[in-house]
Amino acid sequence: MGVAAGPIRVVVAKPGLDGHDRGAKVIARALRDAGMEVIYTGLHQTPEQIVDTAIQEDADAIGLSILSGAHNTLFAAVIRLLKERDAEDIKVFGGGIIPEADIPPLKEMGVAEIFTPGATTASIVDWVRANVRQPAEA
Repeated sequence: MGVAAGPIRVVVAKPGLDGHDRGAKVIARALRDAGMEVIYTGLHQTPEQIVDTAIQEDADAIGLSILSGAHNTLFAAVIRLLKERDAEDIKVFGGGIIPEADIPPLKEMGVAEIFTPGATTASIVDWVRANVRQPAEA
């Protein structure tokens, strides 16, 4: 992707059938308030819709919020689709109700970071700033 101009662009998505989006909205607002451009996709998104949005919006990262227990399947689908679409430069991170034992396999498949309940918005903003491309300097 190279060094893009402008703020970091993050797609925040709620994949699957999970209908609880308060956490995703809090994270989206925190990232926006930190100067990032945030595209919130809304509830019940398929992995295909999420990847399509990220590519169309020229996103630097995808943040997935999953509370339904389908994290292994949904994260894997997003990672696979990014590879198929030659968009592996889009970093994937996520959070929600994810058991500690599931985090290492998720990271092995390509998820850059997992935030569990109790993670602060400041820690998530700091991680995105440190690990997703930096805006080009003016």
